[in-house]
Order: sequence, then structure tokens, then C-alpha cells
Amino acid sequence: MALYALGDLHLSFGTDKPMDQFGKVWVHHEEKIRKNWENTVREEDTIVLAGDISWGKNERELEPDFDFLMSLPGRKILLRGNHDMFWNVKKTKRLNDKYQGRLFFLQNNFSSYREYALVGTKGYCFENLDSFGHFQLIQERELERLRVSFEAAKEAGYQKFLVFLHYPPTSAIWPPTEELCRLIGVSRREERRIRAAEEACLRRHGGVDMGGNPVFDLSRLPADRQRQLGAVTEFLRSPFTDLAEEYGASSVIYAHCHGKARFHDSLSGLVRGIRYQLVSGDFMDFQPYLVMN
Repeated sequence: MALYALGDLHLSFGTDKPMDQFGKVWVHHEEKIRKNWENTVREEDTIVLAGDISWGKNERELEPDFDFLMSLPGRKILLRGNHDMFWNVKKTKRLNDKYQGRLFFLQNNFSSYREYALVGTKGYCFENLDSFGHFQLIQERELERLRVSFEAAKEAGYQKFLVFLHYPPTSAIWPPTEELCRLIGVSRREERRIRAAEEACLRRHGGVDMGGNPVFDLSRLPADRQRQLGAVTEFLRSPFTDLAEEYGASSVIYAHCHGKARFHDSLSGLVRGIRYQLVSGDFMDFQPYLVMN
């Protein structure tokens, strides 16, 4: 019995929304999803779908996408993404009632896997697409929903938590801003060298997570490198990371970041005792990510 995660399926069997315009990785991506899923996930396993599941806006458009998901093996837990227009907070209970035993919709509630509570919400980050005031308003609403999820699980007796978000847990600031570069004492010209150094450090000093996946472990670095990258990870924090730390979460799994230029927008690896992992579909090439086995 294993736990997997995958985000940004962007299914459109009931709508005309082809994704191949966004690059080769999206060509026939539904076939990749089915093949990888069926070769990986067993009927007794659980998979969390971290948002942007369907382009369908109503039940007629949505039905073929849900039929596709329900034809695949495993217990399926769905998280709301920014493009999931079929779902708002008022519809969560109705969706859970309608698809009981087939799909579970994670919002203002929780699910479980072994001794872990699976908590989550859509989340939100600043991408310079709206006013900062609007961003703060949505962020506060999503933080409250995540706290509701944590508290419901805690009240049920759970003490171990895995967090699932659609948006990344921090706002996108990579490549480094001038402020961040000054903070860690490098120039913007060195950004590529920093990324290459991090990847080299992962190979030399990385560990493995609960699913056996390699993770970047800051504590394994030489002391001078710890201080340098420690400044970066301290800068890359948010109310969502603070809340995960407050409840002692083991992992934060998120999606939303598309394209190579966006894959490093937020935290990755082991940071302040929590493992962060991006599972957006194109980042994973639509291979479900093993969270825990």
C-alpha cells in the first residue's frame, strides 16, 4: 500500500482545450497519464491529485474526465486548483456525497493514509498577476482553510501530517532577485552557477525521503555552504510554511509550476525539517510521485 501524488492533469475529454500548444511534454499527455498510472499505482494504493484536474466547468463537461480518473486504479483524493472551475467551497460536500467511495474532495476536511492525516487546500502565492492587496486577501482565506484541515485531523486524534497544496508554498522569486542575491552575497550573473552547485551538492550530500526519492538535505552540506544556502531557505518562507512548521508536518507537496523556467520557483528538498516536493504534471512527465511506501 503506497501513497502517490501528481498535479496539473488538465484533462479536457469533455471540452476543447488541447494542451499540446504548451510544448512536447503535453502531446498526448492523457495517454502518458494512463500508462504511467497503470504501471505504477495499484488498486490498494492512494494517489492525491494536487489541483488543476479538469478544464470542465459543469457536470456535462466534467463527466468524461471523472470517468477517466475512476477507470484508473487506486483511491483518489482531489485537491482544488486555480483552473478547477467546477468546484468551489460550497460544492465540496455535494461532490463528496455524489462520488462517495470513488473520489474524495479535500477542502475544509482531511483524509488519511496509515497514521498520517492528509491535509490541504488550494493555497495561493504572489505571481504579480493581481494586486498585492488581493493576494493577501486570498492568502488569508486559504490559510484559514488549511488550519481548518489541520484542526479537523488533530481533533480526530492524528499527530502526523502531510500537507498538499496546489500553489507553491512560497511566492515565486527564482531566479534570485537583487535583494536575495545581496542576502547570500552573490551577483545575478552567478545564478546558474548557484543552481549547478546545488545540483552537485544534491548528488554528494543528498538523502532520501519516505518514498526513497533523493532530497536535498541542508544539514549534510559543509558548514560554509549551509550558511549560504541557509540564508536562501530562511528568505523563502511564507505563512504556509510557518503553518506547516507549527503543526509539525512531515511534507508539503505542491503543483502549479509549469515549464523549466518555473520548476524552481519555490522550496525543494528538506528545509527546516519539512520535505518540499513539486509534483506538477510536466515536471514529473506525468509519472506519479511516490510520497510514501
